[in-house]
Amino acid sequence: MKEIIIKNPTGLHARPASQLVMQCKGFESEITLIRGDQTANAKSIMSIMAMAIMGGDKIQVTAEGPDAEAAIEAIATFLESLEE
Repeated sequence: MKEIIIKNPTGLHARPASQLVMQCKGFESEITLIRGDQTANAKSIMSIMAMAIMGGDKIQVTAEGPDAEAAIEAIATFLESLEE
C-alpha cells in the first residue's frame, strides 16, 4: 500500500482517470484506490470517476496479485506526476 496526495488541482477528472486506467490495465494484479471509506477498482474509469477525487485529496493505492509491488510503484509514480 502507498499513500499519495493528489497534486493536480482539478483532481482525477476524465483525462487523467482515463490515463490511470490505461496504466493499470498493463498489470495482472487487482489495483484499488482508497479514499476514506470509498474504494475504486483502478481498472474502471466509472469506478474512479464516482469517487470524485479532487486536488489535495489523500488516497491509498493497493494491489493484490503477481505484480502487485510493481503496480503500486508505477501507479503511485503516475499519480504523483499529475500536476494539471
